[in-house]
Amino acid sequence: MTPVSNDHELRVSKIRHGTVIDHVRAGQALNVLAILGIDGGDGEEVSVGINVPSDRLARKDIVKVEDRELSQDEVDVLSLIAPDASINIVREYEVVEKHRVERPDAVEGVLSCPNPGCITTGGEPVTSQFEVLEDGVRCAYCGTITREEIASLIDT
Repeated sequence: MTPVSNDHELRVSKIRHGTVIDHVRAGQALNVLAILGIDGGDGEEVSVGINVPSDRLARKDIVKVEDRELSQDEVDVLSLIAPDASINIVREYEVVEKHRVERPDAVEGVLSCPNPGCITTGGEPVTSQFEVLEDGVRCAYCGTITREEIASLIDT
């Protein structure tokens, strides 16, 4: 992807089929790739725009994933680090579906509790569960609240 920009416009090549994740907070694109399990070694074609101009956010990141439509679980986790994001499903170069992410009430099995004393980190066969707060997440088992660095808790 080669962005070409002037004072009023950003142009990025279109994808034929796949998902465009737009309006990601600047600096979060690499965390989006981690959530999606994209590490550059699996042959997925991905375009990333980092810290590009945005009318809505001042600066934003954009992630385009060719030949992949996101699951609802993936969108739920994305909403934790990119609450302003929009998801665009593209088929034959046309956006056929567009929606904003919505934060779920809870997420299960996608985050690790940062509390070393939590039952979920002690080797017990327990799936992590977090209540989604307005400004963070709370572990359902030990009550630990994380407001910053939620991306660092993501199980990949």
